[in-house]
Amino acid sequence: MGNHRLCYITRNYRGVEGSGNKAKTDNEDTLVEMGAVNLGLRRTFHDNKVFKFILDLAGVIRYCFALRKGDIVVLQYPVKKYFSFLCRVAHLRGAKVVALIHDLGSMRRRKLTISQEIDRLMHADYVIASNDVMRQWLDKHGFTHHLGALGLFDYRSKTTHQEKKGGEAPKERSIVYAGALAMRKNAFILQLPDVIKGYKMHVYGNRSGLPGLKESDRLVFHDFMPADQFIQGVEGDFGFVWDGDSVDSCTGNFGEYLLYNSPHKVSFYLRAGMPIIIWEEAALAKLVEEEGIGFGIASIKELNTKLASITEEQMAAMRDNVRRVSDTLAKGGFFRRALETALEEMTKD
Repeated sequence: MGNHRLCYITRNYRGVEGSGNKAKTDNEDTLVEMGAVNLGLRRTFHDNKVFKFILDLAGVIRYCFALRKGDIVVLQYPVKKYFSFLCRVAHLRGAKVVALIHDLGSMRRRKLTISQEIDRLMHADYVIASNDVMRQWLDKHGFTHHLGALGLFDYRSKTTHQEKKGGEAPKERSIVYAGALAMRKNAFILQLPDVIKGYKMHVYGNRSGLPGLKESDRLVFHDFMPADQFIQGVEGDFGFVWDGDSVDSCTGNFGEYLLYNSPHKVSFYLRAGMPIIIWEEAALAKLVEEEGIGFGIASIKELNTKLASITEEQMAAMRDNVRRVSDTLAKGGFFRRALETALEEMTKD
């Protein structure tokens, strides 16, 4: 790295329980391990909006004065309000910017047009897309600076999955689905009692989010479980990644967003020791297959036959792969690898 300082700017996060903040603070911890310097204020967790605004602004002002020529600044995108500004200041001071994408506003909330988003991202010298599919999408839509890809968001936690030493192999597979439940996001669950045959689906979340939902002996509801408890003790053969209101495809804004994003939920399931079942058109489906940590499906109806055909040997092989990938996630390995690649590219010149 020579005289290139690795830098970042932390901020005030409102409650870390949201998966987005967890991913960001995990990445900051990896940056610290890599010797990065925080140019902002120290990380805080205040809920008061006015206080939060003042703290974030003060952090940005401090950053403006702390930057040095040759610095490489890592920003986690989107940065509320300040992204373009932080990039401009870096360039004025002779520094460069790497941006890691968590979410694309033009896809998820549709608040930006695609060209507005690309223009904004072009302020960075190097962008790490959430995964390879998103990388290709950015390239196709006119992003012309250096591009890399993350793969999976790391998931740091002190706890690890405690495997139960079971006796008999269960006759029936079980699938786990965890998340904030809401009609606009996962209405497909309402149809599951009529669809599921030969396995059980365990749903963890606030069931009040899905009015009119009926439990059945195949669809079992559990209250929201704190992350560390979930990682340590949840029991299930697979973690399930699916969004939208259809059992035959992932539909709606949230469903279509799976085409491009890397859901934090995938990493969460892997840390809990579970292989992944995911929509086969999702951006991460290819990575899941390549790493041997699960499989993709076109429709939930396929599971009725597919699950019954998976042998104990296949399950054991998937679990071994899950352990390997989970260890990498726990150590911040995916972000570290993507960032090291970025730094090599940027310090060539």
